[in-house]
Amino acid sequence: MHFLRPLLRNPSLKWIFVGAALAVVTPRASAEALLVVEADTGKVLQADNATMPWYPASVTKMMTAYVTLKAVKEGRMTLEQLVTVSPVAASQAPSKMGLRPGTQVTVENALAMMLVKSANDMAVVLAEGVGGSIDGFSALMNQNAQRLGMTQTSYVNPNGLPADGQITSARDLAILARAIIRDLPEYEYFYHIPSIRFGRRVTNNFNHLIGRYPGADGFKTGFICASGYNLVGSATRNGKRLIAVVLGSSSGHQRAVRAAQLLERGFASNGLGWLRPSLGTVDNLVPIDASPPNLRDEMCGGHRKRPASDEDDDTTLASSGSASGEGSAMFFTSGLQPAMPKASEMLAGVPAASEPMVVYTGPKKTGPALIAAVAVDSEKQTPAKRGKRSRVAAHKPDAAAAPKADAKADAKPAAVRHASVKPDAAAKPAAAAPKPPAKPKAAAKPKTDAKTDTKPAG
Repeated sequence: MHFLRPLLRNPSLKWIFVGAALAVVTPRASAEALLVVEADTGKVLQADNATMPWYPASVTKMMTAYVTLKAVKEGRMTLEQLVTVSPVAASQAPSKMGLRPGTQVTVENALAMMLVKSANDMAVVLAEGVGGSIDGFSALMNQNAQRLGMTQTSYVNPNGLPADGQITSARDLAILARAIIRDLPEYEYFYHIPSIRFGRRVTNNFNHLIGRYPGADGFKTGFICASGYNLVGSATRNGKRLIAVVLGSSSGHQRAVRAAQLLERGFASNGLGWLRPSLGTVDNLVPIDASPPNLRDEMCGGHRKRPASDEDDDTTLASSGSASGEGSAMFFTSGLQPAMPKASEMLAGVPAASEPMVVYTGPKKTGPALIAAVAVDSEKQTPAKRGKRSRVAAHKPDAAAAPKADAKADAKPAAVRHASVKPDAAAKPAAAAPKPPAKPKAAAKPKTDAKTDTKPAG
C-alpha cells in the first residue's frame, strides 16, 4: 500500500479515494439481510440488516442437523440407527420425500434427504427420533441456540414451515454455521452433499453455490413466502474460510448470486482492511428490536409467472452486475488485484459433475443388498399400469377433461396458499386415504396431486 501514499498527498486525488472508500463500506439500502464473516475468527467483513429478525424457513434444518449430529457424536444414537416415518411426519407439506407412515430409514439417509432435498418430512422423522416429538426436539433446538449465543432465535418446529415464533437473524445463522464447523468437523460433509439419488430420482442440492462457486463447502437454503429466499453458504480459498448469509432475496438464483458477491468481496479484502471501519465480531453485533419483515406479497403475489418455491431455478430475476452491486462495490479495489469473473457468470452453468449419494429406505446396506434396495425403491416410483376400465373412462370427455381443467385451476392457488399455512393446517390433505387406481373415479385424482406437487418447498 506504500505506493498509494504519494497519491494521497494530492488533495483532489485524496477526495476521490475517500469517496471510493465510502462507496465500499457504506451499506446500501436493501430489503435483504446480508452478512459475511470469517469462519475461524468471527470477524465481520460486511453487515447489512444483519441483526434484523427474520423468518428462517428451511435454514432451520441447519439446527435440526446440528442437534441430531451432536447426539451421534455424543453416542446417544448412531448414523445406522433406524428412525420411523410417523403419520405426523408424512403429513408435512412439501418439499418432502413422500414416504408412507411406517417406513424406516437410517439417520444417515434421513439427514442427506433433509439437507439436499430440504425434505420437511425427514426433519420431523429426525426430530421424533432424537427428541421424541416435535415439541421435545424444538426444546433441544432452543437449548442449543441459547448455549451458542443465538439470542435472536427461537424454534417451534424442526423444518421451518410457517409458525408463530419461528424467528432468527443473519447474525445468529452465522453463529450457528461457525458452531457446525467448530463442533462437527467429522460430520460437516452432510452440509455440502451435491446431490442424492433415491430410486430413479436424482435431486441436486438447492444451494446453487455447491459445484458452481469455487471452494463452496456448505450450508443450507430456505424459502417461505414471508421470508423470501434465504441462503447460508460458505467457501474456502487459500486456506481462508468465509461464511455468507443472505435473507430475503428475490429468487433461488439471486440468493446464490448475492452470496457469491459477498464471498468475492470478502476474499478480495485482504490487505485492504485499512479502508474499512472495524465491525467487530459476529457475536458482538447489536440485535435490533423489531418484528420480522413479511415479504408475502412481494414473493407470492399474483405478479409471479409461477408459484414460488425453494426449488426455484429461475435466472430471469438475476440482476446485471451494476444493478446488483456487482462491480460497483469492487470499484476501488479493481485496479489492485487480478480481474475476477462476475458472481452471476460463475453460477450460470450447470454444477460440476459428481456422483450422487445413494439414499434408500430400510437398514444400512452395502454391495448387492444396496443394489437390491435401490431397485425396490425404483419399482415403487414406477407408475402402475391402468386397467381396461380406466383406459375406457379416460377416453370419455366428461371423465378426462374435467380433472385436467381442475388441476390447472387449482395448481397456482394451492402453491401460494401453502406458504401462509402452519404445518398442522397443511397436514390435513395428506390424511385422506388414496383411492384404488382401477376405479373410474381415479381420473379425479390429479386434482389432489396438483395441489400437493405445486406447493412451495419449506
